[in-house]
Amino acid sequence: MGERFVVVPVDGGAGVVGDREPSDAVVSDPAPDTGGSAGGGRAAAEEIEEGEDSVFEPQDPNTVVPILEYNREPNKYGDGVPKENSPFINNTENDKGNSYDGTNMALFEEEMESNPMVSSLLNKLANYTNLTQGAQEHEEADEDEGSKKKAVKSPQMGTFMGVYLPCLQNILGVILFLRLTWIVGTAGILESLAIVCLCCSCTMLTAISMSAIATNGVVPAGGSYYMISRSLGPEFGGAVGLCFYLGTTFAGSMYILGTIEILLTYIVPKAAIFVAEKKEDELNALLNNMRVYGTCCLALMSVVVFVGVKYVNKLALVFLACVILSIFSIYAGVIKTIFEPPDFPVCMLGNRTLQNLNFDKCLKTDFLDNMTVTTKLWSLFCDGPELNATCNEYFDNNNVTMVQGIPGLTSGVISANMWSVYGPLGMMVENNELSSLGGSDSAQDIYMPYVINDITTFFTLLVGIYFPSVTGIMAGSNRSGDLRDAQKSIPIGTILAIATTSFIYVTCVVLFGASIEGVLLRDKFGDSVKGNLVIGTLSWPSPWVIVIGSFFSCCGAGLQSLTGAPRLLQAIARDGIVPFLQVFGHGKANGEPTWALLLTGGICEIGILIASLDAVAPILSMFFLMCYLFVNLACAVQTLLRTPNWRPRFKYYHWALSFLGMSLCLALMFICSWYYAIVAMAIAGCIYKYIEYRGAEKEWGDGIRGLSLNAARYALIRLEEAPPHTKNWRPQVLVLLNVDSDQAVKHPRLLSLTTQLKAGKGLTIVGNVLEGTYLTKDAEAKRAEQNIKSSMSAERTKGFCHVVVSSNLRDGMSHLIQSAGLGGMKHNTVLMAWPGAWRQSNDPQSWKNFIETVRESTAAHHALLVAKNVDSFPTNQDRLGEGTIDVWWVVHDGGMLMLLPFLLRQHKVWRKCKMRIFTVAQMDDNSIQMKKDLQMFLYHLRLDAEVEVVEMHDNDISAFTYEKTLMMEQRSQMLKQMQLSRTEREREAQLIHDRNTASHATINDKAETGPDRVHMTWTKDKLFAERNRNRECNANVAVRDLFNMKPEWESLNQANVRRMHTAVKLNGVVVNKSQGAHLVLLNMPGPPRNRGGDENYMEFLEVLLEGLNRVLLVRGGGREVITIYS
Repeated sequence: MGERFVVVPVDGGAGVVGDREPSDAVVSDPAPDTGGSAGGGRAAAEEIEEGEDSVFEPQDPNTVVPILEYNREPNKYGDGVPKENSPFINNTENDKGNSYDGTNMALFEEEMESNPMVSSLLNKLANYTNLTQGAQEHEEADEDEGSKKKAVKSPQMGTFMGVYLPCLQNILGVILFLRLTWIVGTAGILESLAIVCLCCSCTMLTAISMSAIATNGVVPAGGSYYMISRSLGPEFGGAVGLCFYLGTTFAGSMYILGTIEILLTYIVPKAAIFVAEKKEDELNALLNNMRVYGTCCLALMSVVVFVGVKYVNKLALVFLACVILSIFSIYAGVIKTIFEPPDFPVCMLGNRTLQNLNFDKCLKTDFLDNMTVTTKLWSLFCDGPELNATCNEYFDNNNVTMVQGIPGLTSGVISANMWSVYGPLGMMVENNELSSLGGSDSAQDIYMPYVINDITTFFTLLVGIYFPSVTGIMAGSNRSGDLRDAQKSIPIGTILAIATTSFIYVTCVVLFGASIEGVLLRDKFGDSVKGNLVIGTLSWPSPWVIVIGSFFSCCGAGLQSLTGAPRLLQAIARDGIVPFLQVFGHGKANGEPTWALLLTGGICEIGILIASLDAVAPILSMFFLMCYLFVNLACAVQTLLRTPNWRPRFKYYHWALSFLGMSLCLALMFICSWYYAIVAMAIAGCIYKYIEYRGAEKEWGDGIRGLSLNAARYALIRLEEAPPHTKNWRPQVLVLLNVDSDQAVKHPRLLSLTTQLKAGKGLTIVGNVLEGTYLTKDAEAKRAEQNIKSSMSAERTKGFCHVVVSSNLRDGMSHLIQSAGLGGMKHNTVLMAWPGAWRQSNDPQSWKNFIETVRESTAAHHALLVAKNVDSFPTNQDRLGEGTIDVWWVVHDGGMLMLLPFLLRQHKVWRKCKMRIFTVAQMDDNSIQMKKDLQMFLYHLRLDAEVEVVEMHDNDISAFTYEKTLMMEQRSQMLKQMQLSRTEREREAQLIHDRNTASHATINDKAETGPDRVHMTWTKDKLFAERNRNRECNANVAVRDLFNMKPEWESLNQANVRRMHTAVKLNGVVVNKSQGAHLVLLNMPGPPRNRGGDENYMEFLEVLLEGLNRVLLVRGGGREVITIYS
């Protein structure tokens, strides 16, 4: 990066306590978790007294003491959460007491309360410490128990010691010594090179991606897990972190099994507890021995790790020296074969390889004292030692020959080893260049002392077995806290280590194929060369160099796995993203992860009980490949998103390389073992969903969040291109909630209804309006938003919350209806509660706001749902029994009435309810034909419902209707007079007290009525509406005394009488048919165009809904929402 920081000295004591100079500060050697920012006074002293690890001892209360601002080090005592404080802004807890009384920076006085000075910021960053977990903590705890921590030296490890050698040690290991010769013999040189190149390419591409991530800022202690989780988010991070943990744990199993295999097969074969009496039992005996000794070895290693992890780290160089010495002895041995090949003869019977364990001479008969005697080999194939004994037919027909096991580099054996020799379980290892005469039953021959395949071999199996030998590339990044310059050392050291090991593997494949006879290469356990390690036969000066070197190498690698895996689990547990792992974040006082070590030992034991190195290797291959896959994915996602924070110092990466690496990892997973790959993915998927469902919310600025933003932006732009087709229409709901004076939600059942209606699909926006100004109501708005979100969570409503502060409720509602949502993801339906107490309210603005909301949602072409008695609606935990959802279809306004019951019945609350549809027939309608047509229409709509046509006859208007209308109009007049008198009183008060303030309600009334009368476009409908309004006004003016007036029905507004007649009649029919229904859906009549009749409109709706419990009034948005077409 090319930025330059210029520090400008400022006079006047900015950042200095009182009038003291900075040089007067007396500071001891800082502890590891101390910074150097200038903070002062009593606040700084109190901060120091509270910190248990502080070693500051100020000699003066006014001493300037550096205070820690940024520390990623985990709690020293094993059961805390890693601190992650920012040294940048909004972190004033430690700076309280700082006084900025200088004059040069007076302009920025207010900013200094929350934002640090540049000099203070740089000082904090300069004192940032980043300790690794593990041995350093352990040693400090051991050496400083009960005393204050000593000052920790800054990390001094360079690229070679800190990254290159640890990677080399972790990559080279058990597979190289125990299985590489067998892989070369079975797959041939060409296919072995393909396996090596495939695996090494995978790790090299992963290392390039890892280098980019590791150099994009400071990598905390925790290495690969932190890289993945901070790049891909907590869900992916937790899933991949646990997969990486399982991979590391199974790697421990593999190394322990390798240790025991070397011990029992090559060092002390007589130590075996289980000894096979028959050849067919040899494999089971070996596995049982591995289980017993492996369990003991695991217990011993776990105790070593628990007691003294620092000794494990100190012995790491010894183990590495064993590995390097072993590799040099291999190369020395290959060079020696040019001049003097070692003498390791392989005994062949015909073209079959014999196990050279129970006989000394590769002869059928020997000539001793002028007599022909049979050898030990004879007795293995014949009934007895006599020359006339009955022998195996194949033994009789074929001669015994000896071939040189290691003919040497110049022998030309490379041509014979070029091609693969795969075979099934029990296939004998043969040299096809030798003559062979059949004659015996090959099924029985496998019980003879031949060298046979102990497993079925094929290319993909060998890939799975070989891949663990290239893992270990994360060793450098895991030690990032110990490095002098991690951003320089990690890329160079890791890539050099991979290049070195790739060169070693490629040359070993070629040299083994060119120096060793094919039958010896395919002899996995060296049975044909008296039980020697095959690779040991090639080494110089002695096979024991390799045997001892590989034994200690496997021991060291096993100890390193048992050391690293618990710390990885502890890091995941301390992050708090997987709740059930919290217990594994605790440990001993020195930070040792005791519980995590116990779990690691238990999982490791599973691998040991499998007992076969060849079966365990593909398991850990899966987990490592999945980890590498997500490292590549993280780099590719960050590169393609071009997030501003993605600025790696390592420049030699490209998203295409990361994608290639990711594809290669995925391909290798399925090449190794498709069923293991599916299981590993299922485990990772389950962990991902668990963290998503139950895990703690974390915001790490990860790439997946950026990817989601990009995908959302792209989808929104695509949605904007065209309105949705009727087939894609679904209710995108804006829920208008009210809160009380304490900002608690008034009607949480509205959210329950939304959840039941949506079944988790589509858009839900929960809106609320607070009255006032944003500057004064900011805290209340945040509290209301938090309460609404809590209610949404409790009701399982998935959506967004939007709280608006507006000067009045009506404008706020209007703003929500107009502007909620974004682009194509805007609401198309408004859901609100019926204002049940509007009659008792002294403020008419409550029901006026309701009617204006109805008008505005209609003008915006939004569907409207109004729930009456919403508090009696069922919760999400209720299960309604047998009952009905009744739909009263009076007017067709797009099909919402049909669609809503269908959507509700998808939810388990309403699932048992049946749907009934009622429609109203007039006198001149054919009700029988209407019913048939409606049934056919529902059939085409694929809806199951009972149909009923209700006839409403044109009766005379009843006296009850006239009485209802008269009472309604009297009440309206009274409300108008009360409103008028209140307005006049307010007007007098305003003239006396405050001439500059106007009554908002009065101005609103004028603004509403004025333009409506002046700017009138005279259409036929509006002409009739204006006439009706004038007629109503004339009738109302004639009324002088409201309380002494007699009911003169002739003077009533006939339009109101007709509307009241409809409301009364329809209510009677609905109550008669649907009073026992669980829910009634009804067309909502629109408000009058004339605003003077608003209070009458509320009365009409009250009469219409009288006597019904749960009602959902539905008003369509002016477009079809349901279709008969597919």
